[in-house]
Amino acid sequence: MSSDYSYDNEAQFFPFFILTLSGLVTLPLTYSLLRSSSDSGNQAQAIKTDYKQKHADVVDALRAKQKRKQRRITRAIVALGGWALMGAMAYLIMTTTPVVNKIWNPYDILGISDSLNEKQIKSHYKKLSVKFHPDKVRPDPAKNETAESMNDHYVELTKAYQALTDEDVRNNYIQFGHPDGKQSFSIGIALPQWIISDGNGKYLILLYTGLLGILLPYVVGSWWYGTMRRSKEGVLMESANNLFRQYDETMDEGGIISALSAGKEYDQVLKGDLAESGLSKIESRITAAGEASPFAAGFAVKDKQKLEDLDNGVRRKTLALLWAYLGRVELDDAALTKAMYEIVPIARTLNQSFAAIALAYGNIGPIAGSFLANQHLIQAMPPKASPLLQLPHFTPKIAMEVEGDSKTHMTVQQFMDLPDAQRRQLAVGKGRLTEEQYKTSVAVGKQIPYLRVAKAFFKVTGERCIIPSSLVSLVIKGRFIPPGTEKVPTVDELDLEDVDPAEDDLEALMGRKKKTIKGPDGKPVSVEEQTVTPPQVFAPHYARVQTPKWYAFLSDSKQGKLAVPPFIFDEFDQPIFDESGKPTFAMQTLKAQFAAPPQAGHYTFVMHVVCDSYVGFDTKMEVTLVVEEASKAAQIEAEDEISEPEEDSIAGQMHAMKTGQAPQPKRRKQQQQQQQVDEDDSDEESGTDDDANDTSDTNTDTEDES
Repeated sequence: MSSDYSYDNEAQFFPFFILTLSGLVTLPLTYSLLRSSSDSGNQAQAIKTDYKQKHADVVDALRAKQKRKQRRITRAIVALGGWALMGAMAYLIMTTTPVVNKIWNPYDILGISDSLNEKQIKSHYKKLSVKFHPDKVRPDPAKNETAESMNDHYVELTKAYQALTDEDVRNNYIQFGHPDGKQSFSIGIALPQWIISDGNGKYLILLYTGLLGILLPYVVGSWWYGTMRRSKEGVLMESANNLFRQYDETMDEGGIISALSAGKEYDQVLKGDLAESGLSKIESRITAAGEASPFAAGFAVKDKQKLEDLDNGVRRKTLALLWAYLGRVELDDAALTKAMYEIVPIARTLNQSFAAIALAYGNIGPIAGSFLANQHLIQAMPPKASPLLQLPHFTPKIAMEVEGDSKTHMTVQQFMDLPDAQRRQLAVGKGRLTEEQYKTSVAVGKQIPYLRVAKAFFKVTGERCIIPSSLVSLVIKGRFIPPGTEKVPTVDELDLEDVDPAEDDLEALMGRKKKTIKGPDGKPVSVEEQTVTPPQVFAPHYARVQTPKWYAFLSDSKQGKLAVPPFIFDEFDQPIFDESGKPTFAMQTLKAQFAAPPQAGHYTFVMHVVCDSYVGFDTKMEVTLVVEEASKAAQIEAEDEISEPEEDSIAGQMHAMKTGQAPQPKRRKQQQQQQQVDEDDSDEESGTDDDANDTSDTNTDTEDES
């Protein structure tokens, strides 16, 4: 038995193969490109200003380079090529007529019915023999007939006749499907034959060797090695290990800045001559006398000592450049200035890894320090510097003049909330801001989104009490009121309520982009939830386009430990600014869910609402979580005047499935409760209202927003 190879010369199979193979690459690649292009950071509006800092060209060049990298032009070209190839294969599939391989059938060959007996078959065969015998028939060139084809046709007729009349041949046909017995083994190749003909076979072997033996192992190995060598925060495992060794529960923001210099990612920026050159110049500039601090970089003596104790050239230069950036120190060197702005986004990525390490330990000091370090890296401000440096044209000297003899720094909110005449008197003058610079600073300050928390409380959806280990929602109500905003409307008390969805509103209960508000009749109404992105961060020194995020978490002030991990909020359900750029004062709702403590009691936490991009825009306040015993909660629920769901509602049907009984009508239930009260001799359960007020939503208001 021999083996035959059948090639796909009619294009029946190889288009499907190529279409599938290209689709496995093209579809995920296209999804990643579309997903990156829809990033909210690219869609958010920027704060309107014409302000440009001295090295704006360097920052803009680095931002443009990052945007080009995010566009992934090479991957886009590959995706377009993949779609073109898939389109060509789809065209071949639709236009190619499939070839039907016929099964060898003696009745079809003889052109007779399978109902004929042997005598009738012999008679029919004799007629065909006379007609198609090679000695009696002549080929017709018009029908493309040759002597060989006529002879083959006669042989097929004979085989078909023998398969129906000769016992041995018939057994071969029955057993193997052919009168000649078992046929050769055919191997189908989903490629046209011309690919390997005329000496092309060696190139095909080289192609398969390159694809399957070299490229595929390289891609899989690179992906696996890249996955294993990086943490989930995207930093090298070696850098994460270095940050882990640098961690100390007593470290402050300056210590975190020093720890961030231990990353190995800086080697790509400070490679070659940049690893050592200019270090002495940088250190001399940052250790010079500052305008409002002992050193130009704004660091403390202990931070200066940490820098001098480093022996590693790359790390020491990295730390020196970080402090030069934070202190906005002029280096008067194009290469050093570019490297200074280039390493800061790397430091921010490393800070995310450090924050993950700090969260694992749970000490609130390093956790808060990581948030502060993130804010100062974006705003190019040293620790303990005046928050006024976030405004355009402000320098440490001008900020010191504005603050006067105050022992504490003035925040942007305090400065902007001053009357214009008083604010102008402090900021404008000789050695301070000019009139144009003052207008620019005020215009930017009035566009910074400042989330002012109006109320925070705990609740369990659909319940009046919080019991141990239940799923609790921390509800934060607040409005975006930019600093310096005048005529701020008072808070509507109805906006401070968090309305539970109706019992039959499955979409809202499942959280499918639905939110619940009170309708005109006071009943809960489910509406489509919007997603609003705040304006891009005003950070003229940071070489990335950044969208602000807010983090909400709870801490135990007595132990200095984290109680509830941070929840991230970067999109909101109400517009922040209208089309004209004025604040809407719409009440925003932030929700964070966590498990209640396993024991009943009163738990007092410190709630932190931290903005990762602006200094001094954070909120810290005490909130109290009241957890009731399950028995007491059941008692309150039993005495609640709210009836069980009606039989014809979805909630009523769910209740019937759960309990096996249909819910009682409201009037009947009230009658039974009244009868139970009359029969009860004691009045120990008469304080329901007081208990409900004590155990339901725990509200903690902030100071007056205005």
